[in-house]
Amino acid sequence: MRQHREEIHSCPELMAYIQEVGFLPLLYSGIAGFSAEEVVDDDNRYVVLPDGGWDWPLWKWKGPIVQEGICVYGKFFAGKAGFISREWWPDFCNYRRSKHPQPEEGSVEEAILLTLQEHGSLITRELRAACGFTGPKMRSRFDAYVTKLQMACRITTEDFVYPRDKHNNEYGWGWALLTTPEQQLGKDAMKCERTPEESYQRILAHFHKILPEADNKQIERLLCGK
Repeated sequence: MRQHREEIHSCPELMAYIQEVGFLPLLYSGIAGFSAEEVVDDDNRYVVLPDGGWDWPLWKWKGPIVQEGICVYGKFFAGKAGFISREWWPDFCNYRRSKHPQPEEGSVEEAILLTLQEHGSLITRELRAACGFTGPKMRSRFDAYVTKLQMACRITTEDFVYPRDKHNNEYGWGWALLTTPEQQLGKDAMKCERTPEESYQRILAHFHKILPEADNKQIERLLCGK
C-alpha cells in the first residue's frame, strides 16, 4: 500500500482517507497495509480491557461513516467487508453486476431482495426470519446468500444497530442494517456510462496506482471477488 503521511487518529480522518483511496477493506485484506485496521493508530485498534471487556473505536466508526453518505459499506472484497467511495461505486457496481446477473425468478436470492425492497431495510436476523430461514443450521446458509448478494452489489449496509443495557448504553458487536443500494443511494447513483469492461479496466488501473507493491493475483482476488 502506498504510504500515507501519518496514522489515522479519528473518524473524520478515516472518512477523508476513504475518499482519497476510493476502496478500503475494514480488516486485513491479504495485501499489507490495505485495510482500515492497519492505517489507524494503536489507540483505535482492538484492545481487551482489564475487566474482560473490549474497546474498538474503529469498529464503532462504521456506522457514522456509512451514515455520512460518502461511501458504501458491505462485503465486497472476497467476502470481506469494506468501504467504497461514492465516486467509485457506479463503476464497481457496473462491473460486479455484469458478473452476477439479476437473481432468477423464484430463487432464494430474489426472495431476499424482494423482502428488502418491501421493508426498505432490516437487520440480518429480521430479514432471515422474514424469508423463512428459522430452522436449525439455517443461519449460516442464509448468511451465505446475503454475502453473495453483497458481492453482487445488490445488498449494502445502511447502518448498524446495537442492543442497549438497563442503563441505555449500547453494547456488543451490533447488527448490520441491510438494504439495497437503490434504496440507500437512489437510482441515479447506480448509473454508469461505461461498459462493464471499461469500468473494470478503470478500477484495475486505480488499484495498481494505490497498491503499487501488490501483484496481479492479489488485486484480481479483491476486484473479482475470488
